[in-house]
Amino acid sequence: MRNQRRRLLALLTTTAFFASFATLPAHAQKQPDTIRIGYQKSSTLITIIKAQGVLEKRLAQLGAKISWSEFSSGLPLLEALNVGGIDVSADVADTVPVFAQAAGAKLTYLAQEAPSPSAQAILVRSNAPYQTVAELKGKKIALTKAAGSHYLLIAALNKAGLSFKDIEPAYLTPADGRAAFERGSVDAWVTWDPFLAGAQRQTQARILADGKGIADYQRYYLAATPFAEAHSDLLNIIFEELRRTGHWVKQSPKEAAAFLAPIWGLDTATVELANSRRSYEVRAVVSTALGEQQRIADAFQSAGLLPHKINATAVPLWSPPVTPTAQLAKP
Repeated sequence: MRNQRRRLLALLTTTAFFASFATLPAHAQKQPDTIRIGYQKSSTLITIIKAQGVLEKRLAQLGAKISWSEFSSGLPLLEALNVGGIDVSADVADTVPVFAQAAGAKLTYLAQEAPSPSAQAILVRSNAPYQTVAELKGKKIALTKAAGSHYLLIAALNKAGLSFKDIEPAYLTPADGRAAFERGSVDAWVTWDPFLAGAQRQTQARILADGKGIADYQRYYLAATPFAEAHSDLLNIIFEELRRTGHWVKQSPKEAAAFLAPIWGLDTATVELANSRRSYEVRAVVSTALGEQQRIADAFQSAGLLPHKINATAVPLWSPPVTPTAQLAKP
């Protein structure tokens, strides 16, 4: 077991990050006066909820406040969740919990967004000669390690008759990936919305392939398992607000885009394009809906990025005590 953990740490980008998964601290189970929520720029619903302030008002009735923390990507977000830095994680790509599970993290699935396969894609420059994924053999491709786009690239290469070893990966954050893409120091870039929409509209980047038919791209909300076990009532309030906000974004796309644009620092049309490709259909997680998680785990193991096979359905699932009623939300 110890040797497997050493191999995992050696395979992953940040040793300190995965080393933190190896140490699972005890959490005091008491009614919190502050709920700590982590999110990313791509965490659309949580970003809106934070800006609206509705969740603070609902939790204040229970004597709880919220502390918000923004992270650059999903892996450090789940690191913080695992070691007790935050209590609840906004949505991360479906790949991220797989890596966390393989490293022994104790996390609980809170909710799942229905598939959004076109919300991530492999991009090439508008004047690039490549017309098929097969033509990327031997090329340098920017991607964020363990992100949903990482699995998309593996799946797209496999469909084209290639393996991950047939390309040269450049593991970069979304910001660094775009910079490398624009400089021409990589041949392609694999990313997700809103970074995808921003690159399309601002650099005239061309989509070579997206996830349709090969990568569902379901995003997951998670909670630290001790927190989930002790505070189901608080998670239910968060779950209700996520569903409410998801309905509003899809029912009022222009209004939602105008609301998000200044927060994200993007123009309204770019935000609307990004949102059009995300389902934002928030639902409870059931084990029968985790088939894609198992395929992701198997693909990463086959690519040499996980040291052993995992059972992706062997995870704790939170269930709402009542079925929330979706309501139209306005900021």
